[in-house]
Amino acid sequence: MERLIFHVDVNSAYLSWEAAKRVKAGEPDLRLVPSAIGGDPKSRRGIVLAKSIPAKQYGVRTGEPLSMALRKCPDLIVAPPDFKLYSSRSKAFKAICRSYTSLMEEFSIDECFLDFSGTEHLYPDPVALAYEIKDRIREELGFTVNVGIGRNRLCAKMASDFEKPDRVHTLFPEEIPDKMWPLPVGDLLFVGKATAARLNSAGIYTIGDLANADELRLSVLIGEKSARQAHAYANGIDDSPVRDVPEEAKGYSNSITTEENITTPETAHTILLALCDSVTEHMRNDGMRANGVSVSIRYLDFKNRSHQCKLDHATESAGVVYETAKKLLDDLWKDRRPLRLMGVALTNVSKDAAVQQLSLFDEPEQQTSREKRERLDKAVSAIRGKFGFDAIQRGALIGSDYHVGRKFKGKSESGRKPEES
Repeated sequence: MERLIFHVDVNSAYLSWEAAKRVKAGEPDLRLVPSAIGGDPKSRRGIVLAKSIPAKQYGVRTGEPLSMALRKCPDLIVAPPDFKLYSSRSKAFKAICRSYTSLMEEFSIDECFLDFSGTEHLYPDPVALAYEIKDRIREELGFTVNVGIGRNRLCAKMASDFEKPDRVHTLFPEEIPDKMWPLPVGDLLFVGKATAARLNSAGIYTIGDLANADELRLSVLIGEKSARQAHAYANGIDDSPVRDVPEEAKGYSNSITTEENITTPETAHTILLALCDSVTEHMRNDGMRANGVSVSIRYLDFKNRSHQCKLDHATESAGVVYETAKKLLDDLWKDRRPLRLMGVALTNVSKDAAVQQLSLFDEPEQQTSREKRERLDKAVSAIRGKFGFDAIQRGALIGSDYHVGRKFKGKSESGRKPEES
């Protein structure tokens, strides 16, 4: 059976979702002017989570500090993140996608893979089907997507990254030499900046150069495992399946994908604190406590890893979650290879009981310390609820480029990227 895989990718998701909401309310379309989502425009803190095409023309980049983006484009319209909206829109477009096939993999909050293998009698024209899905999402939800079509996940995703927005592209085996090989080698999935630089130094500038390079020579340049994978991908070879992961029990998660690599523990810990602060804030507002913490990371080659642990006590404290998450990260990230994504998820959540069960092994000062932390966090939540999330920040995050801002509630998404934030 010949495989047929679609990759559906929302165009500039966070900004598109905010723009569609405003257009529906009769306001100007943010997609048509220099605009961005991220941080606090008044304090100029935070990072750019998404930008419009006009903003991109000013050199505004996703993941850069908001202050830098405003220097490049002083008239940049900045909207704060709204993760409740993003979660809702993500579920809406994926529901449309799932109405066409039950085999769907949620790759991230704004991406999914659809497996149509063996459906040629039901859907004889894949391109027409892709246009139907794309147009239906635009007409029903008010935002656009790109759809890539290929014989595997790699080619489908590469195809969806061709010209944007609101496009359908194919990348079948016979099209690879003309459509993919002329692209810069750095455009190949899982080839990061450092790897691309090493390949360029050896005269390998395009994906075609990489596809036709000697594997032994590549092994010397970038290592045997990376060389084998990169050479296969450059030739459009990818056997990974589309996995329809069942929805997990409800939890709370938040993650960030950065444009610049995360290379130092100091940066990683700062980002981790911001994630823990935001995700516990939302959980606390819902009157919930977490019994487990999970930390996930993604390397430059898109390999995902995660660690999780069960807590001794159900908690709503950002401090407790951060201390636990920090230990998990330090154990998970011993190789210190550059990261592009970090995420925190709170699992096994339960309603906040008026009286928490005490452990026989707890010292009185331990119980007192936990209670003080929880009272402090509730006071912080009250201030944020009245004056906004950015009204009060943790000292370690003041001046940081990685102020994540508001978070969203949803299921834990192990191995995927719940948000870009």
